Amino acid sequence: MTQAPSTSSIAFRTIDLRGRALSPGELKRAMPRAAASARSSESAVQEIIDDVRSRGFAALRDFALRFDGVEQEHPRVPAEVIAAAVEGLDDDVRSALDEAIRRARIFAQAQVPRDVEVDIAPGATLTHKWIAVDRVGLYVPGGLAVYPSSVVMNVVPAQAAGVGSIALASPPQKEFGGWPHPVILAAASMLGISEVYAMGGAQAVAALAYGIADAGVQDPAVVGAAIHPVDVITGPGNVFVATAKRLVRGEVGIDSEAGTTEIAVLADATANADLVAADLVSQAEHDPQAASVLVTDSGGLAGAVVEALQVRAARTRHAERVRTALSGSQSGVILVDDIEQGIAVCNAYAAEHLEIQTADAAGVAARIRNAGAIFIGASSPVSLGDYCAGSNHVLPTGGTAAFASGLNVTTFLKAVQLVNYDRDALREVSSSIVALAAAENLPAHGEAVLARFEKMSESAS
Repeated sequence: MTQAPSTSSIAFRTIDLRGRALSPGELKRAMPRAAASARSSESAVQEIIDDVRSRGFAALRDFALRFDGVEQEHPRVPAEVIAAAVEGLDDDVRSALDEAIRRARIFAQAQVPRDVEVDIAPGATLTHKWIAVDRVGLYVPGGLAVYPSSVVMNVVPAQAAGVGSIALASPPQKEFGGWPHPVILAAASMLGISEVYAMGGAQAVAALAYGIADAGVQDPAVVGAAIHPVDVITGPGNVFVATAKRLVRGEVGIDSEAGTTEIAVLADATANADLVAADLVSQAEHDPQAASVLVTDSGGLAGAVVEALQVRAARTRHAERVRTALSGSQSGVILVDDIEQGIAVCNAYAAEHLEIQTADAAGVAARIRNAGAIFIGASSPVSLGDYCAGSNHVLPTGGTAAFASGLNVTTFLKAVQLVNYDRDALREVSSSIVALAAAENLPAHGEAVLARFEKMSESAS
């Protein structure tokens, strides 16, 4: 049955910054953002985290029933369920996943940093060594859409980094027997991931961060009853997942607060209004809270894009969701005097996804400092990056791209410094150490160095 087109119009807001000289702080405050801040969910999310830490699997069972309508004894997905998902995978989807994996691996392997060794002085060697974390937890969202592509984006860089233990969590789906969506399970299997859990939301983040002992599991046949804590948690999710990741940061590492998706398009009069509208709609269909923003110095283009949005939003499958997202306070058009001001706006907004559809798009893109990923020109839409560009679509949202990076190989690596000085090299710098230790009123630091030479003198005598 074909869904009837929606006839409701979109209230795509306008923020007119033309003729206004704003300070960096004022510019940030002028950006369109969702009315509800992630901070408002902190109390509820902390309660979920505390409950999982306190009651373990019992809490997970209660949350699965409450949020997902699923009764479960244990969230670990059995091997036979994963195998059945692979066997039932559509050939075209399998082929598409193969290609997405291939491209992602090429890019991820190229990102692996090399160790650096420097002879800082005769007999003094310093090494900057990259080491993979031991264990990671990868979150793949469910709910309004199915994200096998997020399995690829999470797993491939972790494997390229050399992580030895990988656990994947995705919300249980009532229509699939309480397990994650079969396509997600199939993608995990294609990547060699066998430790998969049917758990979602803040409770999944808590279980991965703190681990759960196997106490209380009645079925002795359950393999791997305990969930062992991880060192790093990555993956996108809704506001509750993003908030949970923030709250467990410090206990574990996280990639970034990859919350509800957002797109900004910087365009001038040379852009195709229908293509811009198509891209804004493509991200709006993710979630009613998704952000779609157009930044332009062309009033004519802005008007044409708004008209095209009305048409495209009415015809798309998820029309209601798209209309809600485009009409929200987080979406709209920002009018600027020129591309120069547009660049300043984009840097203030710090979009998860930023498209550049202007004359000299590559030149403009080179001047962008804050964005999760930048898509250059009309033939590089965000949808390309979502699936098969080879880049990663797990990116910082909510303005955090001003200081955070998208998911990449180094997310799963830590840098360790190796210091190797021989006796003569230490002697050469000993007086500097003693002087600095005295200046900091930490004389024992200097004494620890001098003691080595006192011992040497005693041994010589």
